[in-house]
Amino acid sequence: MTASMPFAQAERQYLAGQRLGRLATIGPDGNPQVRPVGFTINADAGTIDIGGLANFTRTRKYRNVQERPEVSFVVDDLATLDPPRGRGVEIRGVARALDDERLIRIWPRTVLRWGLDSDSFTVRSRRVPTDATELEG
Repeated sequence: MTASMPFAQAERQYLAGQRLGRLATIGPDGNPQVRPVGFTINADAGTIDIGGLANFTRTRKYRNVQERPEVSFVVDDLATLDPPRGRGVEIRGVARALDDERLIRIWPRTVLRWGLDSDSFTVRSRRVPTDATELEG
């Protein structure tokens, strides 16, 4: 992993095969808001990019990120039903609402994963080294 790509190979492969995740933001009343969203991995920036329709910049999640950039993003599924075996990735980080691109970009700070390497439900967690300059501009 490099500073430009904070995701391990197993995480990248899993995320690349998924289309939908859930974005948790903090609303104006301090309560969490969770919404299903489409996403892509931005390999150049080492981020998760969440886009939307033409009115995306008017959504509550977009405004929440503008006010409080701390977010959590989860992608998970059942790898098998019998026996039931879950797997997934959670990304906790800092987000920016980018008006010119109509998207929310998440810079990972902590990455958690489970069920990607084995049948184990053990959650593996790691901090992602950050560069303060990545959020400038």
